[in-house]
Amino acid sequence: MAKQKPASDKISYNDALKEIETILEKIESGNLGVDELAGEVARVTRLLRICRERLYRTEEKIGKILDESDETDEQ
Repeated sequence: MAKQKPASDKISYNDALKEIETILEKIESGNLGVDELAGEVARVTRLLRICRERLYRTEEKIGKILDESDETDEQ
């Protein structure tokens, strides 16, 4: 079984997304053994969590920026 890279918060959103796509292609090919499949699914799960967290944080930041912009426009 291939050594899995740790899902780190240091991975960029785009790199995580690319890795998810690569893993999904491997899964869809049907050429993975049961042990490899379990490891790849676990990796995708970790990467998806990182992506969701990044999207949530970005949404919060954008919301704050827009709120501040609205407050500035009102003054």
